[in-house]
Amino acid sequence: MIVRNWMQANPMTIPSDTLVSEAKRLLSDNNLHALPVMDNGRLRGLVTRANMLRMGHFVLRTQSPDEFNYFVNRLKVRDVMVRNPATVCGDDTMEACLLRGRQLGVAQFPVMQDEQVVGIISANEIFQLAAHCLGAWEQRSGVTLAPLWLGPGVLGRIADAAEAGGAVLQAIYPIGHDEPQADDGYPKKTVILRFRTPTIGAVIAALEAAGFPVSESGDAKLAS
Repeated sequence: MIVRNWMQANPMTIPSDTLVSEAKRLLSDNNLHALPVMDNGRLRGLVTRANMLRMGHFVLRTQSPDEFNYFVNRLKVRDVMVRNPATVCGDDTMEACLLRGRQLGVAQFPVMQDEQVVGIISANEIFQLAAHCLGAWEQRSGVTLAPLWLGPGVLGRIADAAEAGGAVLQAIYPIGHDEPQADDGYPKKTVILRFRTPTIGAVIAALEAAGFPVSESGDAKLAS
């Protein structure tokens, strides 16, 4: 999965002399998480909705007319923006984007291509990606297996057991982080299955009979 296929393309941008109060309004009115700050076609900084909201709340709490007047009429984006923000490239993978965000503690990135801002990737797009991967917009059933060691052939045996129980598999997701590894170097992970089936109970029974305990289950038909 490539960033350019999930990013918000052609994002709204603002110059650095924009009033902070105006940037806050644009973020709120357009339901945006961040605005790249551009001067003369070059990326100069980034302002985020979270920072603007915190700043606005701080000014309101002070109950100072002078502070409020300064915030509304004089404070410029260049005074509060994140300068030289971290960026990603349109050709980067989403996995690399997520890892970079975790390492830097950043929730949004301007997306660059040939030194131009071509998009922005933020919590909105990450949420959409997760929803698509988990089939949130589709009528799927699903189960989560208890953590297990993922040695050779384990995923294949899980798939065989689920299909023997009547599942039409749509996806299998091994997930987890920082789990211990077995002596042979294989990781211990939670496995999520998404599938279509007329009877989820039969799939669960088949998985558990094959030695794969189910820790969570959900039937999309029951939730619809």
